[in-house]
Formats: sequence, structure tokens, C-alpha cells
Amino acid sequence: MARSHKPLLWLPFAAGGTIAALLLPGLLLFTLLASLGVLPADALSYSRVSALASHWIGAVVLFIVLTSMLWHAAHRLRMTIQDLGARTPPARQWVARTCYGLAAVGTLILLIALAGVS
Repeated sequence: MARSHKPLLWLPFAAGGTIAALLLPGLLLFTLLASLGVLPADALSYSRVSALASHWIGAVVLFIVLTSMLWHAAHRLRMTIQDLGARTPPARQWVARTCYGLAAVGTLILLIALAGVS
């Protein structure tokens, strides 16, 4: 039986989708409650968020969460563009390079930003 490398390629996509599905609704609810005044006024203050991002554990968690969602979005965008008609091999290659290239650039920007904070 031939071995495939697809499980390794699907891992970031699946992880990003899972993280987005589990964490984003909670983050949106937390932000909504903080803006409505249900939570303390300083729940999302700059100093608290900066303290989270400047600690090495917080920076690693933020990096994993944000980059996995970024790569998930890149793959979803690539598949959507292909479904809309980019089916020739040159078009598919260009779309894949563009989507994943933007995800790679976003990952580098996030890495630099988090390294600068901590």
C-alpha cells in the first residue's frame, strides 16, 4: 500500500478549524460582555493584553492559535477559489502559492510582533 503525506498536510488545516470553532465564539462572547460592561472595565485593557502577550507562555499560545487559524483560512480560501473556477494547473498553482505565501508572510509578521512584545 502506498503511503501518503496528506495527513501531515491536513493537520494544520484541521487544527486551525478546530481552534477557530472552539475559541472564536468564546472570544467574541468575552469581548461582547466586556464592551457591555458585564465584565470589569479593565478586562481587555492594553496593559492586561500586553502582559499576556509579553509572557513567553502567552506568546506561544497566541502564536499557535493565530497561525493555525491563518493557515486554515488560507486553505479554505484556496479551495473556494478553485471551486469558483480556477481549475487549470497553472491557475491552481498560482492560487496555492498566493494563499499559502500570504499565510507564511502573516506567520512571519506575527512571529516578529510577538518577539518584539516579549
